[in-house]
Amino acid sequence: MHEAFTDIGERDWDTGADGTVRLAVVGCGGFARGVVLPSIGDCDYVEATVGVSGSAENREKVADGHGLETTDYDGYAAGDLADAYDAVYVATPNRLHLPHVETAAEQGKAVVCEKPLEATPERAEEVVAVCEDAGVPLMTAYRMQADPLFRALKAFLDAGGVGAVEKFAGDFTFPVLMGSRGPDQWRLDAHLAGGGALMDVGVYPLNAARYLLGAEPEAVSGRTRTGGPYADVDEHVSFRVAFPDATGNFTASFSGHPNADFAVYGSEGVVRLFDAFQPNRGRRLVVETGDGSYEITGAGGGELREEFDYFAHAVLTGSDIGPDGADGLADVWLMDAIYADAE
Repeated sequence: MHEAFTDIGERDWDTGADGTVRLAVVGCGGFARGVVLPSIGDCDYVEATVGVSGSAENREKVADGHGLETTDYDGYAAGDLADAYDAVYVATPNRLHLPHVETAAEQGKAVVCEKPLEATPERAEEVVAVCEDAGVPLMTAYRMQADPLFRALKAFLDAGGVGAVEKFAGDFTFPVLMGSRGPDQWRLDAHLAGGGALMDVGVYPLNAARYLLGAEPEAVSGRTRTGGPYADVDEHVSFRVAFPDATGNFTASFSGHPNADFAVYGSEGVVRLFDAFQPNRGRRLVVETGDGSYEITGAGGGELREEFDYFAHAVLTGSDIGPDGADGLADVWLMDAIYADAE
């Protein structure tokens, strides 16, 4: 079984590409500054050249720390620095994705947009439509689909590594009030976010199951709990996803001890993945079958670099994008159905 995980660092999508994609980062919050931009600095096919933010302080930080030209959202909409970038990464609050993607599409720029694609299914459909109408590539930023370990795991499962996949289980707990983050943040604003723990972190195990199985659910159900500073959104969610031949049982939370575990149960074995969804973290993978067990530690990680290089490679070569707009839209519709059942 271990042969499937011996070449984890090999890029199965990389056919070589000429050139570099210049990227505008729209939304320069803590994730973009602290995680995305350092990762892009290590990329082969993409270079961040422009930062867009409504905060003068954040514009100064990305200019001084990463050498970017900067503008505010009005300047971005007016195309002030459009000649300085070829593609756009949208990392603003969920309900602001649509107008920023519309600007990129009007400028003829390729787009990679953070998950979830938008705050509602209808707005997510518009995100997909404006890119299709403009003829520009759209990628939903499902970084785990670019993670080398996840890609190796998918190949292992596709080859029958644990027999027929029958069940998924997982949890992603992200305490949003941890550290300097207070209650006055967009993730706790239902209008801006579209929802709470499900939209922000529950989408990870949901999309992982769809990606690894290569199938779409037939039904979903869910329950939510909330209170205190989380009253506007779901603090905790548990949800079930029914595929034609498998089920998934997942939880996600905005409070509690940080956790991100994921498991795949097959007719002939089980795979457990620890630290499954945190950005740029080496993961522990345990495979158990009737032939024995196998464990690797510190594998995967670097998925932000892989994500942006994958996107840029697709733009440069005209290749199809795996986690495209349709993929992101499907999850928004599924989460909407989970919320509807919870109500």
